[in-house]
Amino acid sequence: MKTRSILITGCSSGIGHDAAHTLAERGWQVFAACRQEADCARFRAEGFISPRIDYTEEASIGTGLSEVLKHTGGRLDALFNNGAHAIPGAVEDLPTDALRAIFEANVFGWHTLTRRVIPVMRAQGHGRIVNHSSVLGLVVMPWRAAYNASKFAVEGLTDTLRIEMRDTPIHVVTLNTGPVTTKIRENSIPHFERWVDWRASPRRAQYEARLLKRLYESRGGPDLFELPPSAVTAKLLRALDSPAPRPRYYVTRATHLMGAARRLLPTRGLDWLIAKG
Repeated sequence: MKTRSILITGCSSGIGHDAAHTLAERGWQVFAACRQEADCARFRAEGFISPRIDYTEEASIGTGLSEVLKHTGGRLDALFNNGAHAIPGAVEDLPTDALRAIFEANVFGWHTLTRRVIPVMRAQGHGRIVNHSSVLGLVVMPWRAAYNASKFAVEGLTDTLRIEMRDTPIHVVTLNTGPVTTKIRENSIPHFERWVDWRASPRRAQYEARLLKRLYESRGGPDLFELPPSAVTAKLLRALDSPAPRPRYYVTRATHLMGAARRLLPTRGLDWLIAKG
């Protein structure tokens, strides 16, 4: 059986790291892309081919994909768009440039890489594109507006692409992940400190009582319904291995619950439920 190839972004830790190692163990030719060269070097020391891909740098997207295709003879069986970050903060405290920055990383870069991969998959006659969305692409949570907005945008692009690709042999899949043990909270701190002037906010007391503690204080344990990254990898494998993959896969009980709430509750009821959480 021919070895299948996959490009995974955001592999420095968490979900991407687990997916890269698990798929490699299962015989995939894994290209483990990272944003930082130091993380790429770490993967190369483990025997991976690790192109540097920073979604905010279009040149790195082009050179990274070229490196992959050089090793595969111009083929690629699957793409897992995974790399993303968050900018915590209230909507009224988010500068518009902060939204531009997160959309470059979480949406526009994904779109650029995906558009470059589609002609490769068309030419070879098959392919899987898996986009890693979130429960926050289904419902919103307060203090997460930038991330919410970027994931809702990913949902719109992915759903449209899936429908448009119905006349091709390319399958497009969404993973909606709830609370998973990753460094996304820790990694969001530099973005928060860069963009959000919480001390000057009319919500300063709320920042001090809620958000700052969540960001900076050590966690007392996992969040409700939190699962390890391997739970996401398990659903990724189903999306890659199924002859007819589902359009989307939910990961964690929280995603199932909030997906059902979105379908069943009126808007005011859903707002009340989210606000209480």
